Amino acid sequence: MNTKNLVLSAMLLGIGTVLYLVIPPFLGSMKPDFLLTMMFVAILLTPNLKHTVVVGLATGILSGLFTTFPGGFLPNVIDKVLTSLVFFAVLLAVQALGKKLAAQAVLTALGTALSGAIFLASAIFIMGAEVPFGQLYLAVVLPAIAVNTVAFIVIYPIVRQTLKRSSLRTSVAN
Repeated sequence: MNTKNLVLSAMLLGIGTVLYLVIPPFLGSMKPDFLLTMMFVAILLTPNLKHTVVVGLATGILSGLFTTFPGGFLPNVIDKVLTSLVFFAVLLAVQALGKKLAAQAVLTALGTALSGAIFLASAIFIMGAEVPFGQLYLAVVLPAIAVNTVAFIVIYPIVRQTLKRSSLRTSVAN
């Protein structure tokens, strides 16, 4: 693993954490998950299995530390690690399409949908709560899909242009 790419990913996750902390909640106490968006950006910049596992685990821990969901630490870790691996696998499967912003935005939307499903399912299972999965998914995850996709469409081209002008060697800069 390249140290520069790990530092870049850590910076992206740091930005995602700060955004999560400063953006006010909507729909009650739910916040958009900018850490998830930054995780997708980091994976797209360095599509490597080891890097994906490290980024997924770090994102899960950071999300878990700052979650407002009761008992949400472990579900966040489970969710982010599994989502990062599936996102990486799908990215490899559609490599030719994966270089276009529209395809990457669709991958981000699908990744957010998967992340929300994994998080809610694992949280409900671990807590043993009698909570309506479908209603929570519609009320929380669908808006998150929209917010994360728009955030990705704004953020990713900026990061990509910045990297093209830098000396960092990522899949985008090459």
